[in-house]
Amino acid sequence: MEKILKATHGDATRPLKIGDLEIGCYVLENGTRVLSGRGMQSALGLGQRHGSLLRGFLNKGNLKPYINDEIADALDSPIRFVRPGRGGKLATGYEATILADICDSILSARKSGALTDKQLLIAEQAEMLTRAFAKVGIIALIDEATGYQEVRDRYALQKILDQYLRKEFAAWAKRFPDEFYKEMFRLRGWEIKPLTVNKPQVVGKYTTNIVYERLAPGIVEELEKKNPKNERGQRKTRHHQWLTDDVGHPALAQHIYAVMGLMRASKTWDQFMTLLNSAYPKKGQTIPLLLE
Repeated sequence: MEKILKATHGDATRPLKIGDLEIGCYVLENGTRVLSGRGMQSALGLGQRHGSLLRGFLNKGNLKPYINDEIADALDSPIRFVRPGRGGKLATGYEATILADICDSILSARKSGALTDKQLLIAEQAEMLTRAFAKVGIIALIDEATGYQEVRDRYALQKILDQYLRKEFAAWAKRFPDEFYKEMFRLRGWEIKPLTVNKPQVVGKYTTNIVYERLAPGIVEELEKKNPKNERGQRKTRHHQWLTDDVGHPALAQHIYAVMGLMRASKTWDQFMTLLNSAYPKKGQTIPLLLE
């Protein structure tokens, strides 16, 4: 019986981008890179109406002589896998390198003059994809040979941080509503005193956990550099004073009000944290390389 593997990486919101084309892509638990079958069809200009368009196109009599056994076997036995996330749905796709092989076969048929006028349009798409693969491939090889791949993600991370964080801190303004702390105190079972009274020190750690660590990748580490504690464990400014007006503060406000909604819906701290971790997991530091 066929074992259905799980995808450990990939989702519908982060496709492989090649020019204006988008192809769903995943990495399975055994390391296999998989492309969505419908995404491959769309990239070749065949549409996405149903999953058999690609096979039907390549099975046409004038193309069959150019389709090798590896492609034929892959098309006859698509990879079934479970998409990442809770309740992941069953999906089908093909081993990623098959798309390049299919493009080569179509171009070979065109070179031999075997294609119809309509098929020539598909061949143009195949040629565009082949050129894109070559460009991406040489870039990846250079990155690996030079060691640049080790810093490539750090540059991508810095772009995100630059959007969220300003170079100099701004004047203080109230960013956290009183209700945010009242709900936190309720869920922790603490006595709600006037908000002018100093809050327990652990409140700062909770705020970092449920807010800043979920805003953007690496933002807490960058804030620690910009706004470190002194020898008495105090900071010169509040973290939110380092957020940018155009991206950082709107993202902060949106997140805080979403968190308060989860707080109001929760009866215990543990229930709240379960909802929070499901809806707004902490941001990692790894930025996926988008191939554009």
